[in-house]
Amino acid sequence: MGVDFRPPIDDIAFVLEHVAGLADIASFPGLEQADLATTVGLLSEAGRFVAEVIAPLNVIGDIVGSRRNADGTVTTPPGFAAAYRQYVEGGWGGISFPTSIGGGGFPWVVTIAVQELISAANMGFSLCPLLTQGAIDLLLHHADEVQRETYLPKLVTGEWSGTMNLTEPDAGSDVGALRTRAVPAGDGTYRISGTKIYITYGEQDLTDNIVHLVLARTPGAPAGTKGISVFIVPKVLVGPDGTLGERNRVQCLKIEHKAGIHASPTCVMEFDEAVGYLIGDECTGMRSMFTMMNNARLSVGLEGLALSERAYQLAFDYAHDRRQGKAPGASGHDPSPIVDHPDVQLMLARMRAGVEAMRALLYLDASCVDRSTHDPDPAGRAAAADLLALLTPIVKAFCTDLGIELTSLGIQVHGGMGYVEETGAAQHWRDSRIAPIYEGTNGIQAIDLVTRKLGLGGGAVVADLLARVEADAGATDALAALRRSATWLGAALGSGRVTDALAGATPFLRQFGLVLCDWMLHRMAAVPGAPASKALVAEVWRTRFLPEAVGLEVAVTAGAAAPAALFAR
Repeated sequence: MGVDFRPPIDDIAFVLEHVAGLADIASFPGLEQADLATTVGLLSEAGRFVAEVIAPLNVIGDIVGSRRNADGTVTTPPGFAAAYRQYVEGGWGGISFPTSIGGGGFPWVVTIAVQELISAANMGFSLCPLLTQGAIDLLLHHADEVQRETYLPKLVTGEWSGTMNLTEPDAGSDVGALRTRAVPAGDGTYRISGTKIYITYGEQDLTDNIVHLVLARTPGAPAGTKGISVFIVPKVLVGPDGTLGERNRVQCLKIEHKAGIHASPTCVMEFDEAVGYLIGDECTGMRSMFTMMNNARLSVGLEGLALSERAYQLAFDYAHDRRQGKAPGASGHDPSPIVDHPDVQLMLARMRAGVEAMRALLYLDASCVDRSTHDPDPAGRAAAADLLALLTPIVKAFCTDLGIELTSLGIQVHGGMGYVEETGAAQHWRDSRIAPIYEGTNGIQAIDLVTRKLGLGGGAVVADLLARVEADAGATDALAALRRSATWLGAALGSGRVTDALAGATPFLRQFGLVLCDWMLHRMAAVPGAPASKALVAEVWRTRFLPEAVGLEVAVTAGAAAPAALFAR
């Protein structure tokens, strides 16, 4: 099995410099330490750590998985606890959080780069710190001072972990249907009762405590999402002096048996009058939780990139080692390496182009996080916030869908051996399949794009972005088709044909992603002194991916009548 992982530090550094604009971000107050040289040094050390410590655990994590014990505790795969201790000792979890709470004070785009390395090395491992970072973000923005002082220091170091508890057996994407109850106890705390499912790292043996962030309803709360509150429900209660006390009334009932990410315990959690602490006011839980979810959506999009990078490296090595058949123009009697065959070259080229395009688009989105919060110019912050809002659903959905396609291509490069677990190619495909479902399914991301983001600024945000695309990448047929699709969807919504617009949402998001990635690759190819490979990669995208965007206009504008009639009751 292939377990080696080569951290793509040079590729990441190129994107940070020429797409994310790291030098500009490092000029913002409080981020001055993030110059390119310092950042590349930090990423090189992160790459060494993940390659030596985390990546070798990927296969054993897949084979052994996490297991629930009879007493409700969970044991992670061999080596995970020791690796996590090294992760904590290295301070990797807090590099982009404020120094005032023990963080490193780097831009968020640097955390995204570290997340890429960890996710590519071992997605099952990466999910625990990923959810913790989201919990920190929520508490930073919405918790009171006492709550922040109680929980943030240990979360930032990684000594404690965090979880997000939304989904229930009868309330999946329809979060407003949840039934978990939160009853005031008369002392300022609440008693939380209910069952949550699909809770990533809901129980584990990596940290001393788990800070569960739980959505629940208080007595008399309105129906739907307007009646939801969010609570801190620690696995172990924390005393006034910060010391751990008795175990709270929360337990793991089972671990799901999944297609992939076996190392990550996906738990069914039961809260039985557990002590909970309200964050903010009652019935403001969705606003708070969306802070965590939007943070996570960018990170989930990153998983599509990370697993594609890992799959590409494995397929690239195999294609050079495996000999079969005679490639065109080959001499002698020996079989050719399969990398010399045109179809294999095309598959590898598609994988490489997809990886480079996704990385640029994701890091551009992450740079908007930093610009929207740190740019001293209010107009710059506002523009970055608008672009962040527009890009995030595209990044989450497009990159996770493409991740499935590219990890599947990785299997195809291996031929029959790709379908055999021995090579490790299938694991990347299996692990990638959950990402389009995480943090709001990709269909929900498409609906958000069409119904909420298309009209940002009266349509000016989309128009300005597409003008930038045309200036850098030219007036392609695909860009023209995307503009017509956007106009059609806006007209459909404006005339009350909401069902028709929703039926076109998913192909529109795909169309948008294809055009934006073409833009990213052409921007990088135009950088003075860029490697010649950048122009070749851009050509691969424009000739092998982008034509699909033209055809998608038909799918966007086809309306809802045929699918609706097919399943009419």
